[in-house]
Amino acid sequence: MTTPVSTRGETIERCERNDPSTAINESALVPSTSRTSDIVIVSNRLPVHRVNTSTGDAWETSPGGLVSALTPILQKRPSSWIGWAGNAGDAPTPFKHDRITNLPVALSADEVEDFYEGFSNRTLWPLYHDAVRTPEYRRRWWKPYVQVNRRFAQAAANAAAEGGIVWVHDYHLQLVPSMLRELRPDLRLGFFLHIPFPPRELFMQLPWRESILEGLLGADVVGFQTSEGAQNFVHLTRRYTSLSGRRDALQYRGRHVRIDAFPVSIDTQKYESLATTAETQRRAERYRSRLGKSRRIILGVDRLDYTKGIDIRLRAYQDLLRSGRASPNEVALVQVCVPSRERVQEYKELKSHIERLVGEINGEFGELGKTPIHYLHRSLPIDELVALYRAADVMLVTPLRDGMNLVAKEYVATRFDNTGVLVLSEFTGSAKELKSALLVNPHDIDRLADTIRSALDQPADEQSTRMASLRRHIRRFDVYHWAEAFLLTLNDDLY
Repeated sequence: MTTPVSTRGETIERCERNDPSTAINESALVPSTSRTSDIVIVSNRLPVHRVNTSTGDAWETSPGGLVSALTPILQKRPSSWIGWAGNAGDAPTPFKHDRITNLPVALSADEVEDFYEGFSNRTLWPLYHDAVRTPEYRRRWWKPYVQVNRRFAQAAANAAAEGGIVWVHDYHLQLVPSMLRELRPDLRLGFFLHIPFPPRELFMQLPWRESILEGLLGADVVGFQTSEGAQNFVHLTRRYTSLSGRRDALQYRGRHVRIDAFPVSIDTQKYESLATTAETQRRAERYRSRLGKSRRIILGVDRLDYTKGIDIRLRAYQDLLRSGRASPNEVALVQVCVPSRERVQEYKELKSHIERLVGEINGEFGELGKTPIHYLHRSLPIDELVALYRAADVMLVTPLRDGMNLVAKEYVATRFDNTGVLVLSEFTGSAKELKSALLVNPHDIDRLADTIRSALDQPADEQSTRMASLRRHIRRFDVYHWAEAFLLTLNDDLY
């Protein structure tokens, strides 16, 4: 059965007519399961990843707040998690891990290229991040996006118990709610977007805008990181769909739809606990000794992505050094760049650009034993990351655009002694909550440099006041609060 979602006079049904050159054997790609799960999570990736052990490959829980928040809830009742295992080709056989059924969905090599690297990450990702890079609108990427979304929807339909709950996550799967509602109208459906939802004038560029909007409106609850994102979505759906009613009583095709902000957060207690261990304290002291105990430490931790503004941040630091307002004897910048989308040429070029800039600054200002920038291009285990948070006097979180940015909240959670300064981009979802941070326009190199200098000079009593306020907020609104708030909105009887 196909979902009649229209786009420029054509329906998805018409778009998906069988083509011998691209036909996919769906029965071999969608897990065949009985409808036994009270709760089903649908996301692009599974909550686990493969690791090599002495006895062969095994599954290990992936790091991240979403997995941490949902695992305890899913373990209380029959539950499934649907996602891609990360490799092209046949999907692994469904399996249980931590009492949760994992249902891997297969992607072919062509689908990885067109659905994932193409439409998801070269069309939607830049568009939703304020077109920091120009989005690419390629018609040949749309059909794989539809096909893969239908495969995920079918997997959820196979897994969910009668009257169950299905919670779909993120921009890769925006058609799933409407497709799943067509297949299983008995379900309670939620959708949450983890990245920003763009302003109206940007989203209107998307050739398939009606299909995306109608796809999301298949959910009973559509959640965004910020109220601005929710408002943008409401305005667009009023214009391009049949959505009607007041904000607190929106109606779509005879159903009530809730559209609201649910700011995501972190496992605050986990980061606090790690920060206070003796091993973390020793490791943080070792870092400070290696970098120079008399030096102040500025830290940046980012996925290597053009939305993160890493190059602008480095230029601001360079300006501080050139103007004499900072010196390598006084301060060191540690920049961690976590590898990302390494097969994509644009990301390869970004990596080269960042590394050239680091080399340029270190060559211009470095002295024996006093390197201005310490650059790490790798993922760090959480214990090392928390120790770096503890060692850092100033945390730079300055993306050009970000749905939330949890690094800011992680840093705050580790500052149990209320020391440290958070410099935070105005264009993050976190800035709407962490108002006691030093907020800055990351596009403004001069102002960014001034703000870094102000952070280095901030008096201890002001640090304590600001950090205590930040910590109160993230303790109250942690990732468990986020998950429960969304699920309670979706179904008041869940708990």
